[in-house]
Amino acid sequence: SEVLVIADASADPQVVAADLLAQAEHDVEARPILVTPDAAVIASVNRALQSQLETLTTSEVAIPAVQKGFAVLVGDIAEAVRVSDRIAPEHLEIQTADAQAVGESCANYGGLFIGAHAAEVLGDYGAGPNHVLPTAGTGKYTGGLSVHTFLRQRTWMRIDDLVAAQRQVEDSVALARLEGLEGHARAAERRLIADGGAGKKQRAA
Repeated sequence: SEVLVIADASADPQVVAADLLAQAEHDVEARPILVTPDAAVIASVNRALQSQLETLTTSEVAIPAVQKGFAVLVGDIAEAVRVSDRIAPEHLEIQTADAQAVGESCANYGGLFIGAHAAEVLGDYGAGPNHVLPTAGTGKYTGGLSVHTFLRQRTWMRIDDLVAAQRQVEDSVALARLEGLEGHARAAERRLIADGGAGKKQRAA
């Protein structure tokens, strides 16, 4: 799993470091990621990480994870958002000026935590939506566990006006033959109206 923090000069490096370590202590394969347009933020967060690791009781797990983590120096916040969207982190924290606007510009993530007060760990323990979230970039196409996960989606089709549906039938015949599925094509052809439908309408029983 991973946490990605977008931070600028307004962020508290001690808070950013604490949030990165909270993810790092989960597993040696966890990925704490910092994305910032300010090189000074990277330096100050690194110092805070070193200091906090000295007293962290889970440092045996956190240190290897931090070593596998990384920081990305970008040109501006807009680029930081693009980097984040490409990674699609499980957890995305926004610790910047105007954090709400930055958060709204992000598209790919499992859970979004806006502002320095919205610690990801609060989501671990009950604040916000369900915390079973997509990892490893899957936030690009799916979301977190929700009630919708347990709903059975059913679809149905009914054609009352076969004349009006002739274009759909013809398209199905053509597409089936392009795919080499002659049985599909013939099944669709059974719904073709021989005279082109002029003055003729069939309705479903």
